[in-house]
Amino acid sequence: MNEPLKTKVKAPTIYVVDDDESMRQAIALLLRTVGYSPVVFARPGDFLSKYDSNQHGCVVLDIRMPDMSGLEVQQVLNRAGALLPVIFITGHGDIPMAVQAMKDGAFDFLTKPFRDQDLLDRINNALKQDSENRAAVDKHADLRRRAESLTAREREVLALVVDGKANKVVAIDLGLSERTVEIHRANVMEKMGARSVAHLVKMYLTLNGEQISE
Repeated sequence: MNEPLKTKVKAPTIYVVDDDESMRQAIALLLRTVGYSPVVFARPGDFLSKYDSNQHGCVVLDIRMPDMSGLEVQQVLNRAGALLPVIFITGHGDIPMAVQAMKDGAFDFLTKPFRDQDLLDRINNALKQDSENRAAVDKHADLRRRAESLTAREREVLALVVDGKANKVVAIDLGLSERTVEIHRANVMEKMGARSVAHLVKMYLTLNGEQISE
């Protein structure tokens, strides 16, 4: 009997961006010893031109570099909508910069010198957060695709059903027969994959008022 094919899960990518070669290589060696395959960069610009925003992973980023600061790199990632969590490596004098980085959405920061295990713990937590973030984005994108599959009339019915109106009231509001409303409502439930009206309401609220394209 043939063995069922197993889907291979792509390993996370851990980017290391640091102009200090000894620090960069030490982190890369540490990550390899625990089974990761880090991708290292000495220049922020090289990282920004080559990283894959769709790839699960995180970034270990030095906060103070000559060509471009870690904060500037973070700002570029933010503007691009990149999901990769950023772990900053800072010197003691860089704490105010690290605080600003956290305000701008950095995942965490470590002050030099740091223990290997502290870095590994932060990386593992960042990878977990990245997985959760990507799952949420995928779920929202799927929900939006479902909503966009509705016809204009079905969207009208959806809005009124979510507002708590019964089929009879929806029929009066839209100038339709109650039977027609029932058909539209059934189509909405099927296309949205809703198990109940309460589930449908939750989906509607999750979309957070986004415009559904015609």
